Amino acid sequence: MLETYFSAPKTLERLRTGPSAPYIDGFAAWLEETGYSPASAVRYLRAAAHLGHFLDTRGMTFAEIDAKISEIFRRHLPSCRCPLSNGGKINHHTYFGVKCFHQHLVQLGVCPSDPALTAKPDEPMFLSGFRHWLEVHRGAAQPTIKQYCRGAGELLEALGNNPHRWDPPQVRAFFLGGSGAATTGKHVTAVRSFLRYLITQDHCRADLDQAVPTLAHWRLATLPQCLSSEQVERLVAACEGNSPRRVRDRAIILLLLRLGLRAGDVAGMCITDLEWDNATLRVSGKGRYEVCLPLPQEVGDAVLRYLECRPGVARSDKLFVSNIAPFWPFVSGDGVSSVVQRALTRADVKAPAKGAHLLRHTAATEMLRQGVPLEQIGSVLRHRSVDTSAYYAKIDVALLRLIAQPWPEVLR
Repeated sequence: MLETYFSAPKTLERLRTGPSAPYIDGFAAWLEETGYSPASAVRYLRAAAHLGHFLDTRGMTFAEIDAKISEIFRRHLPSCRCPLSNGGKINHHTYFGVKCFHQHLVQLGVCPSDPALTAKPDEPMFLSGFRHWLEVHRGAAQPTIKQYCRGAGELLEALGNNPHRWDPPQVRAFFLGGSGAATTGKHVTAVRSFLRYLITQDHCRADLDQAVPTLAHWRLATLPQCLSSEQVERLVAACEGNSPRRVRDRAIILLLLRLGLRAGDVAGMCITDLEWDNATLRVSGKGRYEVCLPLPQEVGDAVLRYLECRPGVARSDKLFVSNIAPFWPFVSGDGVSSVVQRALTRADVKAPAKGAHLLRHTAATEMLRQGVPLEQIGSVLRHRSVDTSAYYAKIDVALLRLIAQPWPEVLR
């Protein structure tokens, strides 16, 4: 495999005679599979061989190293005197090449995993059961499970690991820590769900969830944050271009704008979710709620164009992947929101919000301006309550003026 990147016999011999020799060809194959450019692969392979000689001079083996070795190796580079290595000044490619080689060896089982990254702290029995209950019985997504378990863990830490001894005053006191409204709101939802789980398992008194206070927050009282039609045009125009990154960003932006998808919907979308024969898109939302949405021509063309330039080495069925090697899919909706933020910056749009949810609000208000009934808007956005869809009706000021009644004081 090294012959893909090197042709000189002496170089091939040097790379295949050092301590890294048993793994160097496999590392070369891994670099090619994950889409690294030949220039980067050459640098990384030299760094991998150099690491082997560095360990050999210190009497170490690969089984003894951990994630800290890359930093030790970085400090070693300026004064390197390793035999059979190129030495060289410190640079990003050498440092990152060693990290990639270490990651490859961890995957092979040659190097031990970093305990700080892989070891999971022991969870209380109630917390592990709550995690399983959310996933299996509630169909919650992983980000939701993580957030709810964090709140449940804080409650256990504050009140102790024996829920049978908890009482309403203790639960109420837990929320009097002075946190902000947004943080407290998340705690309320998480703790109430955790207490209901404990009640179903007979681990606490049956009415303890009623002790969770209700915040004075009217979520339908404000106007939805959205972009104007002119800002939408500028945002889409900011994603024009032929580079793979711009093509990908345009497809993501149009999915969010035209179909009102959530960031998590786009991040978790698979190629098989696109049903080209029926011109539909299968979307799995909250609580495993799955629907088929019509795929507009503009959106379908953008996705097809992206599939033509999508990295072929991406070993995943996920539709959207990163635009630089290694080509991994988005881990969560945060990556999709980052795409939106960068596009807003390029378009010089001063938006009230920066995340992907801004475009979901924009999609709903645009449909309303075009005369789409609220029931259909709710179906596209997958709302379970018509009140949620009616939230966007407040943005149609022209229509509201037709039905608004004057105040009595104005008639005098």
